[in-house]
Amino acid sequence: MLQLALVIGLAFALQIVLSMMQMKHFSKEFVALRKKGKVACGRKSGGFHAGAIVMFRIDDDGIVQEAKKMEGVTCFARVKDLEGFEGRFVGELNGEEILKSHRNLRKAVEDAALTYNKYMAGEVIETPPSPFQRVGNSIGALASK
Repeated sequence: MLQLALVIGLAFALQIVLSMMQMKHFSKEFVALRKKGKVACGRKSGGFHAGAIVMFRIDDDGIVQEAKKMEGVTCFARVKDLEGFEGRFVGELNGEEILKSHRNLRKAVEDAALTYNKYMAGEVIETPPSPFQRVGNSIGALASK
């Protein structure tokens, strides 16, 4: 029993270390894009499916100069170039440009366009709730009934 607890503890520790390495890699890539100019981001979490984050470096007119993506289920996902968006207006992207990728990458592209349009309109961009907040909200809703 103690061995099982030790294995589970080590697995959690390894997951934390690998996740921190992934966050450091993403942050480094985001900062590198941000140093070159404005960046529009979109994301779609995947739960048990592959999640996706897209970053578009844009000029002052909202034209995409460079695009990057990070998609995957595990902590081994890394930021990669995303081809085919250069020269396009970020506010009009709809995700249909990505034919061979999974649904969450298309939704992340749509989220980046929506976020950009909200920002340009002066609207407040809300942060989506974390998984723990969603569980807490669900429990709170059940408790209030």
